Amino acid sequence: MVRALALSAALIAATPLAASEGHEAVTTFTLDNGMDVVVIEDHRAPVVQHMVWYRAGSADEPVGSSGVAHFLEHLLFKGTDTLAPGEFSATVAANGGTDNAFTSYDYTAYFQRVAADRLELMMRMEADRMRNIRLSENDIVTERDVILEERNQRTDNSPRALFGEQMSASQYLNHRYGVPIIGWRHEMETLDMEDALSFYQTHYAPNNAILVVTGDVEPDEVKSLAEQYYGVIPANPDLPERVRSQEPPQTAERRLTYKDARVSQPYVQRSYLAPERDPGDQEKAAALYMLAELLGGSTTSYLNEKLQFEQQKVVYTGAFYRGVSLDDTTFDLIVVPAAGVSLQEAEDAMDQVVADFIAEGVNEDDLDRIKMQLRASQTYARDNVDGIGNRYGRALTSGLTVEDVQAWPDILQAVTADEIIAAAREVIQPETSVTGWLMRDDEVTQ
Repeated sequence: MVRALALSAALIAATPLAASEGHEAVTTFTLDNGMDVVVIEDHRAPVVQHMVWYRAGSADEPVGSSGVAHFLEHLLFKGTDTLAPGEFSATVAANGGTDNAFTSYDYTAYFQRVAADRLELMMRMEADRMRNIRLSENDIVTERDVILEERNQRTDNSPRALFGEQMSASQYLNHRYGVPIIGWRHEMETLDMEDALSFYQTHYAPNNAILVVTGDVEPDEVKSLAEQYYGVIPANPDLPERVRSQEPPQTAERRLTYKDARVSQPYVQRSYLAPERDPGDQEKAAALYMLAELLGGSTTSYLNEKLQFEQQKVVYTGAFYRGVSLDDTTFDLIVVPAAGVSLQEAEDAMDQVVADFIAEGVNEDDLDRIKMQLRASQTYARDNVDGIGNRYGRALTSGLTVEDVQAWPDILQAVTADEIIAAAREVIQPETSVTGWLMRDDEVTQ
């Protein structure tokens, strides 16, 4: 389902959420032009991370223009009215900082990590490129070649990546999550100035952005600077509602075989359509997260114990759940067969072990161990300013609220064995699944 887009009612005015055990000190407010701001204080080092997240990713692209969100991300490092091409990153580096950007299905984010006293400079430059990008036809041609080469290196030269594209395209019958973030090559080759500027003018506006500042900062200082640099940018009154084509009922199991001579290690992958984390309703997602940890989250997981150590049929197992997503996500299983074990034998063994797990129920000792490990990792995560900003930015651009982010650790700790099995029975259904075999050219399918 499409989630609510507002951060929360707490963003109407500056609202501090006091730090407590397991929670960061977070202050939120909204500028008059609709830009949401999140400030997360950490005064242990004089460093700040400044991030601007746009609620626009590859799944928000027009049909036929796949890759334009990522293309535009590249183009924002070109010139503006006041900055020459490349000057943005050169200025960050000259001030002892680092910067970059990334695009996903549900967001595009730009960030700089610098000394705390350079925050104003970062805001001034980032606000400039939010509204004043200046592109030449040479920029378009050059960066289009760059993203095509990026696709060549990361996707076309990787059987695993090409296989993954086919898995996603098969999983999503109607939703844009079935289109690769980098884009289909034949559509990337046609991206032009009009495509880039149309996406920019539609989505790159303060009322479609979230500013996340983490580190050695004071909320009042951030608010003053944000009003000075971002607050003067007009909102886009024509910002479209974030509505996407949704999945119809999935009623047929799908299978695919991908063969490539470059495959060094064949394996079986299974994906199931699964619900994502929703604002105020994260319990089912928490159960799926714990299910992934129990089934394939470590070398001591259920799949690994049974298939690798007891039966010795595989050399690797994994289970994955990506809960931070605006719309329905997937729950995935992977098994890599041992020498002499066919893909069919590995798949059959995986299915039997998963069925046994559901029938037997969750081992409470295993669940307690995973919960203890999560508590430790969540505590250590508070020491990572970069990670904190990413955690809040990804969640907020995917429809969750600050309160949801802070409630998540406690919700995970409250998950019961019965809830995990109930989630498994609901999600692990053949009709919503895609099973893929990645194989060498010379292998037989049986």
